[in-house]
Amino acid sequence: MSDSREPRTPHPAAGRRYRAPRCDVGEVAYLEVVTVNDTGAFLDWGQPRDLLLPYGEQRFRPSVGKRVLVRIYTDQQGRPVASQKLERFVADEAEGLAAGDEVILVIAEQTDLGLKAVVNHRFWGVLYRDDLTRPLRRGQRVTGYIKRLRDDGRLDLSLLPPGEARLDVVGEAVLKALRESGGYLPLGDKSDAAEIKARLGVSKNAFKQAIGRLYKRRLISLSPTGIRLAPGGE
Repeated sequence: MSDSREPRTPHPAAGRRYRAPRCDVGEVAYLEVVTVNDTGAFLDWGQPRDLLLPYGEQRFRPSVGKRVLVRIYTDQQGRPVASQKLERFVADEAEGLAAGDEVILVIAEQTDLGLKAVVNHRFWGVLYRDDLTRPLRRGQRVTGYIKRLRDDGRLDLSLLPPGEARLDVVGEAVLKALRESGGYLPLGDKSDAAEIKARLGVSKNAFKQAIGRLYKRRLISLSPTGIRLAPGGE
Protein backbone atom coordinates (compact mmCIF):
# COMPACT_ATOMS: atom_id res chain seq x y z
CA MET A 1 0.00 0.00 0.00
CA SER A 2 1.36 3.44 -0.89
CA ASP A 3 2.06 6.05 1.75
CA SER A 4 -0.79 8.60 1.82
CA ARG A 5 1.71 11.30 2.58
CA GLU A 6 3.26 10.98 -0.86
CA PRO A 7 2.17 13.48 -3.53
CA ARG A 8 -0.17 11.89 -6.07
CA THR A 9 1.39 13.96 -8.85
CA PRO A 10 4.93 13.32 -10.14
CA HIS A 11 7.42 13.96 -7.37
CA PRO A 12 8.24 17.69 -7.40
CA ALA A 13 11.94 17.01 -6.87
CA ALA A 14 12.13 15.80 -10.45
CA GLY A 15 13.77 18.50 -12.49
CA ARG A 16 13.89 20.91 -9.56
CA ARG A 17 16.91 23.20 -9.90
CA TYR A 18 17.00 24.25 -6.25
CA ARG A 19 16.47 22.40 -3.01
CA ALA A 20 16.10 24.08 0.34
CA PRO A 21 18.80 23.76 3.01
CA ARG A 22 18.21 20.61 5.02
CA CYS A 23 15.88 21.02 8.00
CA ASP A 24 15.17 18.57 10.81
CA VAL A 25 12.43 17.60 13.22
CA GLY A 26 12.14 20.10 16.07
CA GLU A 27 13.00 23.14 13.94
CA VAL A 28 10.97 26.16 12.90
CA ALA A 29 11.57 26.92 9.22
CA TYR A 30 10.21 28.92 6.30
CA LEU A 31 9.56 26.34 3.60
CA GLU A 32 8.33 26.43 0.02
CA VAL A 33 5.16 24.63 -1.04
CA VAL A 34 5.94 22.32 -3.95
CA THR A 35 2.74 20.27 -4.24
CA VAL A 36 -0.86 20.50 -3.03
CA ASN A 37 -3.32 17.59 -3.16
CA ASP A 38 -6.26 16.21 -1.16
CA THR A 39 -3.89 15.08 1.63
CA GLY A 40 -2.44 18.53 2.25
CA ALA A 41 0.48 20.65 1.10
CA PHE A 42 3.96 19.23 0.60
CA LEU A 43 7.00 21.32 1.50
CA ASP A 44 10.62 21.29 0.37
CA TRP A 45 12.70 20.77 3.53
CA GLY A 46 15.93 19.62 1.89
CA GLN A 47 15.18 15.94 2.40
CA PRO A 48 14.64 13.24 -0.26
CA ARG A 49 10.88 13.10 0.47
CA ASP A 50 8.85 16.29 0.77
CA LEU A 51 7.28 17.20 4.10
CA LEU A 52 3.51 17.00 4.61
CA LEU A 53 1.63 20.00 5.98
CA PRO A 54 -1.79 18.42 6.70
CA TYR A 55 -4.93 20.46 6.17
CA GLY A 56 -5.63 20.29 9.90
CA GLU A 57 -2.29 21.98 10.63
CA GLN A 58 -2.77 24.84 8.18
CA ARG A 59 -3.78 28.39 9.04
CA PHE A 60 -4.64 29.10 5.41
CA ARG A 61 -4.59 27.14 2.17
CA PRO A 62 -1.10 27.69 0.73
CA SER A 63 -0.48 27.51 -3.00
CA VAL A 64 2.47 26.05 -4.89
CA GLY A 65 5.47 28.39 -4.89
CA LYS A 66 4.47 30.18 -1.68
CA ARG A 67 6.41 29.84 1.57
CA VAL A 68 5.00 29.03 4.98
CA LEU A 69 6.48 29.32 8.46
CA VAL A 70 6.11 25.94 10.17
CA ARG A 71 7.30 23.82 13.07
CA ILE A 72 8.49 20.33 12.09
CA TYR A 73 7.43 17.55 14.46
CA THR A 74 6.60 13.83 14.46
CA ASP A 75 2.99 12.62 14.40
CA GLN A 76 1.55 9.72 16.39
CA GLN A 77 2.92 7.29 13.81
CA GLY A 78 6.42 8.72 14.21
CA ARG A 79 6.39 10.40 10.80
CA PRO A 80 7.77 13.93 10.27
CA VAL A 81 5.05 16.47 9.49
CA ALA A 82 4.69 20.26 9.62
CA SER A 83 2.35 22.65 11.42
CA GLN A 84 1.63 26.33 10.93
CA LYS A 85 0.15 26.45 14.44
CA LEU A 86 3.36 27.54 16.13
CA GLU A 87 1.66 28.41 19.42
CA ARG A 88 1.40 24.66 20.11
CA PHE A 89 5.19 24.32 20.10
CA VAL A 90 6.68 27.76 20.90
CA ALA A 91 6.38 29.02 24.48
CA ASP A 92 6.01 32.61 25.66
CA GLU A 93 8.03 31.97 28.83
CA ALA A 94 11.65 30.94 28.31
CA GLU A 95 13.62 28.45 30.38
CA GLY A 96 17.34 27.76 30.60
CA LEU A 97 18.45 31.04 29.02
CA ALA A 98 20.17 34.11 30.48
CA ALA A 99 21.17 37.59 29.32
CA GLY A 100 24.13 37.43 26.96
CA ASP A 101 23.47 33.92 25.66
CA GLU A 102 23.99 33.38 21.93
CA VAL A 103 20.88 31.92 20.28
CA ILE A 104 19.38 31.02 16.92
CA LEU A 105 16.59 33.32 15.76
CA VAL A 106 13.96 32.65 13.10
CA ILE A 107 12.13 35.84 12.18
CA ALA A 108 8.37 35.34 12.39
CA GLU A 109 6.50 38.61 11.91
CA GLN A 110 6.57 42.36 12.27
CA THR A 111 4.84 44.00 15.24
CA ASP A 112 4.36 47.55 16.50
CA LEU A 113 7.48 47.09 18.65
CA GLY A 114 9.78 45.53 16.07
CA LEU A 115 10.12 41.90 15.02
CA LYS A 116 8.80 38.79 16.73
CA ALA A 117 11.22 35.87 16.49
CA VAL A 118 11.44 32.23 17.51
CA VAL A 119 14.42 31.62 19.79
CA ASN A 120 16.24 28.27 19.52
CA HIS A 121 13.08 26.87 17.86
CA ARG A 122 11.38 26.85 21.30
CA PHE A 123 10.54 30.31 22.67
CA TRP A 124 9.14 33.62 21.50
CA GLY A 125 11.23 36.78 21.74
CA VAL A 126 11.17 40.36 20.48
CA LEU A 127 13.78 42.32 18.55
CA TYR A 128 12.87 45.92 19.26
CA ARG A 129 13.06 48.34 16.37
CA ASP A 130 15.88 50.32 18.01
CA ASP A 131 17.98 47.13 18.25
CA LEU A 132 17.72 46.24 14.55
CA THR A 133 21.10 46.72 12.91
CA ARG A 134 19.97 45.59 9.45
CA PRO A 135 16.77 44.70 7.57
CA LEU A 136 15.47 41.20 8.26
CA ARG A 137 12.81 39.24 6.40
CA ARG A 138 10.21 36.73 7.50
CA GLY A 139 11.65 33.24 7.90
CA GLN A 140 15.27 34.43 7.94
CA ARG A 141 17.52 32.52 10.34
CA VAL A 142 20.16 34.62 12.11
CA THR A 143 22.42 34.52 15.14
CA GLY A 144 21.18 36.67 18.00
CA TYR A 145 21.69 37.26 21.70
CA ILE A 146 19.50 37.46 24.77
CA LYS A 147 19.39 41.11 25.73
CA ARG A 148 17.15 40.62 28.75
CA LEU A 149 15.10 37.89 30.41
CA ARG A 150 12.11 39.79 31.75
CA ASP A 151 10.37 39.11 35.05
CA ASP A 152 7.49 37.45 33.18
CA GLY A 153 9.91 35.04 31.49
CA ARG A 154 9.71 36.70 28.08
CA LEU A 155 12.79 37.47 26.02
CA ASP A 156 14.14 40.75 24.68
CA LEU A 157 16.65 40.11 21.90
CA SER A 158 19.61 41.76 20.21
CA LEU A 159 21.59 41.15 17.03
CA LEU A 160 24.78 42.31 18.74
CA PRO A 161 26.74 40.38 21.38
CA PRO A 162 27.08 41.91 24.85
CA GLY A 163 30.06 43.75 26.30
CA GLU A 164 33.39 44.15 24.51
CA ALA A 165 32.40 41.79 21.71
CA ARG A 166 29.53 44.13 20.82
CA LEU A 167 31.92 47.04 20.37
CA ASP A 168 34.19 44.90 18.21
CA VAL A 169 31.25 44.13 15.89
CA VAL A 170 30.30 47.81 15.69
CA GLY A 171 33.93 48.77 15.08
CA GLU A 172 34.16 46.34 12.16
CA ALA A 173 30.98 47.84 10.73
CA VAL A 174 32.52 51.33 10.97
CA LEU A 175 35.73 50.21 9.25
CA LYS A 176 33.74 48.48 6.50
CA ALA A 177 31.67 51.62 5.89
CA LEU A 178 34.82 53.74 5.77
CA ARG A 179 36.46 51.48 3.20
CA GLU A 180 33.32 51.48 1.05
CA SER A 181 33.03 55.29 1.15
CA GLY A 182 36.59 56.07 0.12
CA GLY A 183 38.03 56.36 3.62
CA TYR A 184 35.83 59.11 5.06
CA LEU A 185 32.47 59.29 6.85
CA PRO A 186 30.79 62.57 7.86
CA LEU A 187 29.84 61.10 11.24
CA GLY A 188 31.13 61.98 14.68
CA ASP A 189 30.26 62.77 18.30
CA LYS A 190 27.97 65.60 17.24
CA SER A 191 26.09 63.63 14.58
CA ASP A 192 22.39 63.02 14.99
CA ALA A 193 21.50 59.59 16.38
CA ALA A 194 19.05 58.97 13.53
CA GLU A 195 21.78 59.68 10.96
CA ILE A 196 24.14 57.20 12.62
CA LYS A 197 21.37 54.60 12.84
CA ALA A 198 20.45 55.05 9.17
CA ARG A 199 24.08 54.80 7.99
CA LEU A 200 25.43 52.04 10.28
CA GLY A 201 22.40 50.44 11.93
CA VAL A 202 23.70 51.06 15.46
CA SER A 203 22.92 53.44 18.31
CA LYS A 204 24.85 56.67 18.79
CA ASN A 205 26.23 55.43 22.11
CA ALA A 206 27.60 52.22 20.56
CA PHE A 207 29.06 54.24 17.67
CA LYS A 208 30.85 56.67 20.01
CA GLN A 209 32.32 53.85 22.08
CA ALA A 210 33.44 51.97 18.96
CA ILE A 211 35.16 54.93 17.32
CA GLY A 212 36.89 55.68 20.63
CA ARG A 213 38.35 52.17 20.58
CA LEU A 214 39.30 52.47 16.90
CA TYR A 215 41.02 55.80 17.56
CA LYS A 216 43.05 54.35 20.44
CA ARG A 217 44.15 51.54 18.11
CA ARG A 218 45.14 54.19 15.54
CA LEU A 219 42.82 52.73 12.93
CA ILE A 220 40.97 56.01 12.38
CA SER A 221 41.57 59.71 12.80
CA LEU A 222 38.99 62.18 14.10
CA SER A 223 38.06 65.59 12.75
CA PRO A 224 35.37 68.13 13.63
CA THR A 225 33.30 67.00 10.63
CA GLY A 226 33.78 63.24 10.65
CA ILE A 227 36.13 60.26 10.84
CA ARG A 228 38.80 59.17 8.44
CA LEU A 229 40.43 55.81 7.86
CA ALA A 230 44.03 55.73 9.02
CA PRO A 231 46.68 53.81 7.05
CA GLY A 232 46.56 51.00 9.61
CA GLY A 233 42.83 50.50 9.13
CA GLU A 234 42.95 49.89 5.38
